[in-house]
Amino acid sequence: MSRSISPLALEHVAALPDPCRSCVRWELDEAAAAAARRNGDPALEKEAWLSRTLLEWGSCGRVAHVGTELAAFVTYAPPHLVPRSLGYPTSPVSADAVLLMTAGVLPHHRGGGLGRMLVQGAAKDLTRRGVRAVEAFADAGEDDASGGSQGAGIAWDAAGRGGESLPPAHLGGGCHVPAAFLLEVGFEVVRDHPRWPRLRLELRTALAWREDVERALDRILAELRVPALG
Repeated sequence: MSRSISPLALEHVAALPDPCRSCVRWELDEAAAAAARRNGDPALEKEAWLSRTLLEWGSCGRVAHVGTELAAFVTYAPPHLVPRSLGYPTSPVSADAVLLMTAGVLPHHRGGGLGRMLVQGAAKDLTRRGVRAVEAFADAGEDDASGGSQGAGIAWDAAGRGGESLPPAHLGGGCHVPAAFLLEVGFEVVRDHPRWPRLRLELRTALAWREDVERALDRILAELRVPALG
């Protein structure tokens, strides 16, 4: 079945699994998020944030489809559009970077490389727009301040509910991307922390391998087109 990557759009919000469909962990500050949950529909607030961001900044995510089914997604934005980006012990995001907020792959599509495809799609989009790097407040899965432990691989179960435990390097669907996954796809730690390290991906690095392959193919094809002399 065919796989495709496209920009995140308003119509994709309804296709996101719960709880991501109505989660405003990144889109609103703590007080506004609590008010949205108490007084209204957080999914509408999520759509409103997406609409504003699309108008002000442009594309802020990528979605992957397998056939016609939404199978995975990633969201990102400049930190000034993400109210809680200053609330981490490893804040702030570097001035030349965009913040990767969250990403996920639906359960029955995991293991096929969609997470890596999404990161590469995001890197290509941001590079074309002149962004130098993308950073993330990753989940290292260590004990939190209250003494509890939340694994970096918390994900949706088959019914789309949170709570399924995954190996740390797998991309599930929590509010934070597992540090182990980001390290596997090329991110590096720029400010360490036992729970919330800030990781960074230089976008030239993310795309260099693809460009190297394309140049090698161009050289091979050029040699094939040159007639032999003799």
